[in-house]
Amino acid sequence: MRTALLQSSGRPGSPAENLKVLDEAAGRAAARGAGLLVTSELFLTGYAIGDDIAVLAEAADGDSADAVAEIAGRHGLAVGYGYPERDGERVFNAVQLIAADGTRLANYRKTHLFGCFERDHFTPGEQPVVQAELNGLTVGLMICYDVEFPENVRAHALAGTDLLLVPTAQMHPFQFVAESVVPVRAFENQMYVAYVNRVGPEGEFEFVGLSVLAGPDGTSRARAGRGEELVLADADPAFLAASREANPYLRDRLPALYGSLV
Repeated sequence: MRTALLQSSGRPGSPAENLKVLDEAAGRAAARGAGLLVTSELFLTGYAIGDDIAVLAEAADGDSADAVAEIAGRHGLAVGYGYPERDGERVFNAVQLIAADGTRLANYRKTHLFGCFERDHFTPGEQPVVQAELNGLTVGLMICYDVEFPENVRAHALAGTDLLLVPTAQMHPFQFVAESVVPVRAFENQMYVAYVNRVGPEGEFEFVGLSVLAGPDGTSRARAGRGEELVLADADPAFLAASREANPYLRDRLPALYGSLV
């Protein structure tokens, strides 16, 4: 499945403008054969927008979800996008996956909140593994800081995730996560990882870009630079199967020895 990574901060504070950015990117991605387009963390609203996070938060089946479904259907590709999800009085940092026919396939709420900003504005999610079937692959959802916990990604590996989507807001000086940690996560768990970042200054943060689609062999199949960019690469089920056959990590685990981890 050709996967497009939309490395962009969009237009912070304006969901309407961000939907336009998404629509334009979806058209370019579809023209290049993509079956899936993935955005950065909180792409729909912006990340460093303070209390406007709560004002702009929407239900998973809200108007913006309908707009994304329309974009997906018109361009004929699935879309995974980051947004603030409202559920009653609670607001979650979420990512939703919508199929090419507009069906809402899966919604994930970030479990590991990073720093005071996120803890002040969001409720942590409680479901570590959220998956959906898409174009012959088992697709898992995660957000930014979540991928830095090896237990999280291993849980996805054990649940059969083939392609892990990770919208992110990776900031300076932690670019080593994009450069080194993410490809290692893909290798040690034998999956593809699509890590899609924001770029440039936003509030008190400086986002570093470097979005990557990492393969199960630990290589970067596509790597963005530091600016706005759309990059594409293939998540190949045949290569994944061959890699899993050759790599013994998951087969050689000794779970009886790991009780102290929990």
